[in-house]
Amino acid sequence: MYLPRLKTIFISAMVQPSEHTKISFSSPANNTLLINLSGIWKLQDGLPSATDIQRKLESGTPIRQVKFEAKEIVQWDTSLVTFLLKVLDTCQRRSITVDHSGLPEGVQRLLRLATAVPERKGAKRTATKESWISQFGKRTINSFSGAREMVTFLGEAFLTFLKFFRGKARFRRTDFTLTIQECGPQALPIITLISFLIGLILAFVGAVQLLQFGAQIYVANLVGLGMAREMGAMMTAIIMAGRTGAAFAAQLGTMRVNQEIDALTTMGFSPMEFLVLPRMLALMVMMPLLCLYSDLWGLLGGWFVGVTMLDLGAVQYLKQTQEAITIMDFSVGLFKSVVFGVLVAIAGCLRGMQCGNSSSAVGLAATSAVVTGIVFIVVSDSLLTVLYDVLGI
Repeated sequence: MYLPRLKTIFISAMVQPSEHTKISFSSPANNTLLINLSGIWKLQDGLPSATDIQRKLESGTPIRQVKFEAKEIVQWDTSLVTFLLKVLDTCQRRSITVDHSGLPEGVQRLLRLATAVPERKGAKRTATKESWISQFGKRTINSFSGAREMVTFLGEAFLTFLKFFRGKARFRRTDFTLTIQECGPQALPIITLISFLIGLILAFVGAVQLLQFGAQIYVANLVGLGMAREMGAMMTAIIMAGRTGAAFAAQLGTMRVNQEIDALTTMGFSPMEFLVLPRMLALMVMMPLLCLYSDLWGLLGGWFVGVTMLDLGAVQYLKQTQEAITIMDFSVGLFKSVVFGVLVAIAGCLRGMQCGNSSSAVGLAATSAVVTGIVFIVVSDSLLTVLYDVLGI
């Protein structure tokens, strides 16, 4: 007498003991092999192996039919179906007919479903590796497609700005003010820290060389011009690209996933006017103010180094800075900051509008927005610097 949870497979009468199962073989009667199943057939209890039965079926003994007897099965799940499919696969290869009538009705239905559609030939073949020219072609097509989408987005943004200047753009003023708060006051702590440290770094870099000639007073010139014309606007823009541009992409990407943008379009609202325009305007308004704020903290960082480490007088350093920097230098940086603000907003909104329909796509959109924004900033800064040099500004 065996325990009720013990799975046993009886194939006639000769017994071959095993730890979990019993498998016995004998010469089939009338070329028919009877398989008796009993016990509890559940995956968590462990499954008996179908290897012995497969070997018996593939042996030289002539077997034309296999019958199942399952009256003593207490419980079962899909593990029983898995076991039977292995036996059926062997029978099919050997052209052996199978009689399912002795199996439970539920098992018979599952077997019919599992074997209703035969497996397509070659379905399990491993995918062949694409050639390099095919990969290059796909990437080229994707690049042209992305460029076309970007140009289309820029055109729509330009037309939206024209509608705004004509007073016909529709967007919520509360969204605009909230975006200004997110882009402006909430960004002051990180801009304060980064700008002060950039001023320190510029002062240290200049002092290394200028101290050799006893001209450490010109550290004030270096820090002042560097922050006013270049570093203030660029560092502020990079901070906003990583902070605000990614936020714009994540917000619009989540709205794309939740089909909120489609709902706005269905209700007759332009997503460019309702979602993109307030964000672009907010960054255009706040970037010059943040740039000026960054310039002041950068100058303060240079002043700190000059006074505490280069033995310069506080008033002397400030006077030298005042003589080195003109209003035109600040204007150059402020104009750059406006351009950078527009580009950061375009990068964030573009990637957000291009977002796919999954949560992972939102993360990819935010990452792509940061990368695109920084590339836009560096390229545009290079072009503007060359232009200023040509114009003698």
